[in-house]
Amino acid sequence: MITPIATRLTRGQDLKLEIQNLVTAHNISAGSVASCVGCVSQLNIRLANANNTKLIKAPFEIVSVMATLTPNHQHVHISVADENGDVIGGHLLEGTIIATTAELIVHRYDTLTFNREHDDSTGYTELTISSNTK
Repeated sequence: MITPIATRLTRGQDLKLEIQNLVTAHNISAGSVASCVGCVSQLNIRLANANNTKLIKAPFEIVSVMATLTPNHQHVHISVADENGDVIGGHLLEGTIIATTAELIVHRYDTLTFNREHDDSTGYTELTISSNTK
């Protein structure tokens, strides 16, 4: 069963922290971001294959947010567009601040549990999926 959870974030809220808070408040053991529409005044991301983060203080429209959500880790990617329509994206980090609003919809998968375990073949903690059905 999929349970939709919708909320509206407002000016000054941190997008990553609010996703984490939503996971906790709704006891999400397996989830994903279904949709996020809005704008940010500050973007904090890690680009592909990079160790450093990129913090940009500028207005951006949220183009997409995709995520797998577990109780202990929210793996979130974001794409945003600037005033010229140029798009940048990467791994969402704390410090991405809502400018005016963000309409966030999350799906909770009640029959699944997501977790993260170290994978020797990648060197990262990767998603593991288990079923809660009998």
